[in-house]
Amino acid sequence: MRYCTLGNSGAVVSTYALGTMTFGAEADAATSHALLNTFVAAGGTLVDTADVYSAGVSEQIIGTWLAEHPVEREQIVLATKGRFPMGRGPNDLGTSRRHLMRALDGSLRRLGTENIDLYQLHAWDPVTPLDETLRFLDDAIRAGKIGYWGVSNFTGWQLTKAAHRAAALGFAPPVSLQPQYSLLVREIESEIVPAALDAGVGLLPWSPLGGGWLTGKYHRDVDPTGATRLGEDPQRGMEAWLPRNELDRTWVIVDTVAAVAAEIGATSGQVSLAWLEAQPGVTAVILGARTVAQLSENLVAASVVLSPMQRERLSAVSAPVVSDYPYGAAALEQRSRRLIGGR
Repeated sequence: MRYCTLGNSGAVVSTYALGTMTFGAEADAATSHALLNTFVAAGGTLVDTADVYSAGVSEQIIGTWLAEHPVEREQIVLATKGRFPMGRGPNDLGTSRRHLMRALDGSLRRLGTENIDLYQLHAWDPVTPLDETLRFLDDAIRAGKIGYWGVSNFTGWQLTKAAHRAAALGFAPPVSLQPQYSLLVREIESEIVPAALDAGVGLLPWSPLGGGWLTGKYHRDVDPTGATRLGEDPQRGMEAWLPRNELDRTWVIVDTVAAVAAEIGATSGQVSLAWLEAQPGVTAVILGARTVAQLSENLVAASVVLSPMQRERLSAVSAPVVSDYPYGAAALEQRSRRLIGGR
């Protein structure tokens, strides 16, 4: 396992994080505790959850494990999120002071801890004034309830606005951003990655295997079956089977990943994770698993080394499709210049 600082903070985290959205849903308490044991034994330190994961059950399961492992708790960098509905009332969601105050206290109670290392806004809230949200987060830091704050699913302008507004108010800056990011989903490289690099914010990519697509378990024009995410739900959100199956790009990426994996004696999933870990701005790749076997296989990615040529092959075949303007080659040329000569 490798380690780095959490964005622009001084906190050190493992470059692979344990995502716990499966806890209480696809993994029962015993399996979830086994996943935590496996992750920590491999040197993992960053554990990420959210209040809405299984309606609070994920946090409860983690809280029970933390109580049973006080020594390991000292090394865990604990992260959770608030923003989405935890009730049916009009104030049971969002990033208002009223909702976040209750959401944070609820997370602290379920996790059985006095403070959370990283508290994250789960998504942008267009209703709540940003200053109100930032002041709450800064107050929570000053009160010792959280150590740092970050965001999830923000666009580039939203992250930049939050970072600059926090600086203008003299508040603590954001340290992290959780985006969807993988060989299949690289659109964030146009605006979000540059914004994160500019703000010194570390990326914590979720869905690094594209919902299982990058493991090689699916095959072109063969409907998924069995105990897999798409086998159980072929129309599952952004990972849905039909749209991706119809794209040639999907299968070129999958085939290239498999070819590189064969060259180095690794699995397709391990190669995909190793590529992502090496991308600019990435602090920690979030691993989601429903079984210990899945997690153990993915953790091997920490020891997988891709050559520069292999990384370039993967980058080339997975390059996101963008229009000529404002993200194409001609537009990129307009955003750079030489010191002397030319444009």
